[in-house]
Amino acid sequence: MSWFEAIVLGVVQGLTEFLPISSSAHILVLSQIFGWGDPGAAFTAVTQIGTEAAVIVYFRHDIARIISTWARSLVHPSLRREHDAKMGWYVILGTIPIAVLGLMFADQIETVARNLWLTAAMLAGFGIVLGVCDALGRRTRPIASLGARDGSLFGFAQALALIPGVSRSGATISMGLALGYTREAATRYAFLLAIPAVLASGLYEATRIGDDASPQWGATIVATLIAFVVGYAVIAWLLRYLQTRSFLLFVIYRLALAGLIAVLLAAGVLVA
Repeated sequence: MSWFEAIVLGVVQGLTEFLPISSSAHILVLSQIFGWGDPGAAFTAVTQIGTEAAVIVYFRHDIARIISTWARSLVHPSLRREHDAKMGWYVILGTIPIAVLGLMFADQIETVARNLWLTAAMLAGFGIVLGVCDALGRRTRPIASLGARDGSLFGFAQALALIPGVSRSGATISMGLALGYTREAATRYAFLLAIPAVLASGLYEATRIGDDASPQWGATIVATLIAFVVGYAVIAWLLRYLQTRSFLLFVIYRLALAGLIAVLLAAGVLVA
């Protein structure tokens, strides 16, 4: 992997990880168009550490408060009714589905799931799901109304993102909208919920990069750092954007990208 390739993929990862348009789909398509080949699930997972680091920095005060209250509630029962203590448990609960399914289908995720026809179908299908949930959802519930049932449902939605094209944020936000949460509440929780799963996946995959004959550590680190900087800017922009706008722009983009991928596959420009 060249330095130029690492820079481009890092920018793409940072731009697309938090927007509901699937970062893995963009990396797969761009890699083929430029003749770089599939960078692999390991590279994708490790660069996601950069974007998750952006989440941790951006929401550092919320995260510190949740971790502190949750930890103290383990020894102080009076704190267990606090929302932040409950949020700690909900994030743990919501992480279980993607952890279990990710381990169960690890081989399929890195092979058959990276088929571009499937990616195009997921982009279009879950783009429609996002649009319907955004249009029909009540969008009145704050994050403070989150309970164990909803925490589990958010978690199962996040697990769908193991398939390229679904989009981690897109699936989780769609579930939040379907459950009646506001756009900003669903988006914020989607970002927080992703932290344990993405960091665990990235650290696990990082141990496997060294198995290659020529480990791509340098390029991977550069891409990860770039993804952090770009990802931080995207988080700030998206949360401001959603205060006054809907997800329609992203739905249209997903459908257009799915159509473009299908045309390029049919023309032989891309290979499934």
